[in-house]
Amino acid sequence: MAAIRKVLPILDWLGAYKRADLRADASAGLTVAVMLVPQAMAYAMLAGLPPAIGLYASSLPLIAYALLGSSRHLAVGPVAMISLIVFSACSRVAEPGSAQYIATALLLAFLVGAMQLLAGILRLGSLVNFISGAVISGFTSAAAIVICLSQLKHLLGIKLTTTHSVFHLLLQAGRNLGQTHLASLTIGALTIGGLILFRKKFPHFPAAFIFVIAGTLIVYLLGPQRLGVQTVGEVPRGLPSFSVPKAGLDSIRHLFPAAMAIFLVGYVESISVARYVAAREKYKIDPNQELRGLGLANLAGAFFSGYPVTGGFSRTAVNYRAGARTALASIITAVVIIVTVLFLTPLFYYLPNAVLAAIIMVAVASLIDIKEAVHFFIVKKTDGWVLAITFASTLTLGIEQGILIGVASSLVVFIWHSSHPHTAELGYLEKDKVFRNVRRFPEVRTFPDVLILRADASLYFANAKFLEDRLRDAVAEKANLKWVIVDMSGVNDIDAVAVDTLEEIIKTYGEHGITFAFAAVKGPVRDVVARAGWEGKYGRHIGHASISEALREIGIWTENDVRGPEQQPGERPP
Repeated sequence: MAAIRKVLPILDWLGAYKRADLRADASAGLTVAVMLVPQAMAYAMLAGLPPAIGLYASSLPLIAYALLGSSRHLAVGPVAMISLIVFSACSRVAEPGSAQYIATALLLAFLVGAMQLLAGILRLGSLVNFISGAVISGFTSAAAIVICLSQLKHLLGIKLTTTHSVFHLLLQAGRNLGQTHLASLTIGALTIGGLILFRKKFPHFPAAFIFVIAGTLIVYLLGPQRLGVQTVGEVPRGLPSFSVPKAGLDSIRHLFPAAMAIFLVGYVESISVARYVAAREKYKIDPNQELRGLGLANLAGAFFSGYPVTGGFSRTAVNYRAGARTALASIITAVVIIVTVLFLTPLFYYLPNAVLAAIIMVAVASLIDIKEAVHFFIVKKTDGWVLAITFASTLTLGIEQGILIGVASSLVVFIWHSSHPHTAELGYLEKDKVFRNVRRFPEVRTFPDVLILRADASLYFANAKFLEDRLRDAVAEKANLKWVIVDMSGVNDIDAVAVDTLEEIIKTYGEHGITFAFAAVKGPVRDVVARAGWEGKYGRHIGHASISEALREIGIWTENDVRGPEQQPGERPP
């Protein structure tokens, strides 16, 4: 049963589902559904597809993800960035809107789904571990700002071209500010104010849905022509039938780069927002399960006339803020959209776009986390700068470029740190009877002809040269040096290049009368150096259990010295 629950996370929350959760899930599901209907149509047209394709991509794929996905709040469906990639890729193969174009989009969804499902089965989701919390925080805050500003066209009733650069959005908004439509602005502003008020006074009340109904009724009663506000308009009816995407080698070859881009960008966007919300709600996200869930969702879209989908940032924020407790909210969203496509499309004809913009803006504004940024800068500045780089890149270059630049910058920081490990010269602290860093504890006792150096990282090809340079500098600072004791308590692993580098160092300094000894060498490291023949080459000098033992063995630590508790193998002093 445990294995089945692991494969189908829906069983975990469904078995413990409470009746009290149904009201919250139903409210969130309805709210997201109302927002998703016009969004799905708009994103489909952005992708060069008929509006109905966007609705199809917002029905069965949501149910498929709910079966396998580990996030309880991620709202899957069409998103703007993926739609742009779809248009760019498919328009090189066929004419947008044509039957061949639609077939190409279905094939692209199939390729993306197959990649994601295979990656999940192969447990490649751990790649997300290379995306630091600073990247996620910077991306989340910047994306929230971009999304808020992108809704200005609906809130103000002005024309803004599609862009993910905050400066372009602000520039366009400023130029067209004089054309602001007062009725749209009034409806949007009242909705924003009402949503904020309800959140403070009645945080669990489904306010968004109430304002959707109110906005629709106002426009219907007063007349859209009289008010002049933009509304959702006519929503097409009908459900998709099952079909198998037609795959040709040429088409696959042309679509593969785009499929890979959608796979990576969609996964990063989904896992970023999923982990962000999960952290707030104190539950864990399984990256491999997320890949399998997204893969099944895209395969469902491919077989039922949809196009590539992923976790939507703004919709997830709306879903979360509307009170979603489990993935049942997404299933309810899918059911509502199916019912809407069949029977209820006329009811959304008069829904003002300004109301939907207000719901999105209020939802994502709370994800702008200034305190988190300050925290990263205070705790560790490098993490703070990674956050700042991600934030700035997302604002200026776009969501896709921002997250990729953030990941790249975090990897650069990781590589730099691993290639420049912390090392410390140690001395004996009499009062605590332990060995400490001489820079942090200048009162420690040092030994005139002995250098004690601790390496605080695994040693491998990338940092072997750095260790060599650090040793050379430390040796140069000590006159009449005879011994170098290397504390290996912080070294968990070592590769062949580092072994060869250390051997060369030992040989070079040995010619100048300096002998090396190694203390607190851990088991995995001892295994490697043993295979390199160190026991035969250096004998007892590689097997000292502690620095104290090494000092006694070489005749530096005598019976007259104050001896306290010895440092145990594997123990690493600060």
